[in-house]
Amino acid sequence: MAKIDKVVSMVRAKTYRVTGKMRLRNGERVRFTTEVRGISEEEAREKVYSNLGSRHKLKRRHIYIEKIEEVEKLEDIKNTYVQQLAAADKIIVF
Repeated sequence: MAKIDKVVSMVRAKTYRVTGKMRLRNGERVRFTTEVRGISEEEAREKVYSNLGSRHKLKRRHIYIEKIEEVEKLEDIKNTYVQQLAAADKIIVF
């Protein structure tokens, strides 16, 4: 059998606050603000599309992202789950 070497690279994830509007299935427009962890703004954008699309059964064209900003301080994070993830030293993924 061939030996497989795993290459592990250390990448720091950042916390992003994403604000925008979404058009619900009944035509109503609702504003949203959510916080996600990601390596880049593009990854944060994809996570928001994925989360809102699956929760509210929306297509990407019905989600309008107005602003993506990086949250610098741990105290400024409002979502407790995201705050705990940001405070963790190591997360080991198998």
